[in-house]
Amino acid sequence: MAVLLNPPGETPPAEGSIGEAHEERPDGGVWEHPAVWIGLIVLGAVLFAGFFAARVFGLV
Repeated sequence: MAVLLNPPGETPPAEGSIGEAHEERPDGGVWEHPAVWIGLIVLGAVLFAGFFAARVFGLV
């Protein structure tokens, strides 16, 4: 019969584990607020479409 090194119900230590708790990144940064980028893309698309709409109606 096998000899138990850990009591029943307790997780044995992992062999060769190099995992550590990761440091949390500081709040903020360019990619933390995608609404700014989406807003710029939408604004550009509206201006681009508005230019062609103005040409269709003879405003430009």
